Amino acid sequence: MTNRQTLPLLWLLSDDRNDAGLESALRNLPQGSGFVFRHYHLSEAARRERFEALAAIARACNQVVILSGAGDWGADGHYGPPECWGAGLKLATGHNGDEIDTALAAGADGIFLSPVFPTRSHPGAPMLGVMGFRVLAQQSPVPVIALGGMNRARADELDWPRWGAIDGLASTKVA
Repeated sequence: MTNRQTLPLLWLLSDDRNDAGLESALRNLPQGSGFVFRHYHLSEAARRERFEALAAIARACNQVVILSGAGDWGADGHYGPPECWGAGLKLATGHNGDEIDTALAAGADGIFLSPVFPTRSHPGAPMLGVMGFRVLAQQSPVPVIALGGMNRARADELDWPRWGAIDGLASTKVA
């Protein structure tokens, strides 16, 4: 899957705090959603084992599987800085215009732009808000995925087609 316009609209990102519910969360996502495996808290061997288990579920549900960080684990692409990208989709993070420009110059296929709203991942961090997000996102020639404090209600408020979450998708069915 390398067509930039076919990036999934909905993304679940893994984290140590949503690990216990990931199997259920993956099964509840619509087919064609995306899953970004992070799990930085695990040792390399445990991380690889957990990736294999979750990737099998995601693939059975027809979801795109992205690995955060370097590695050739059979993912559909990579998430993070360009030096970690391998084959497949190349997804970057951005928090401002300069970081978006850097990701674009490196050849990113999509950008997770955050934090849109207050988030547990970065408590107290300045947020973009609806207008700040939209101004930056509309300037990107590649798909932008809203991240940071996102859930269904906030996605509706933002009125943006692509969004992702850690907590906001960890335990509820998404229609």
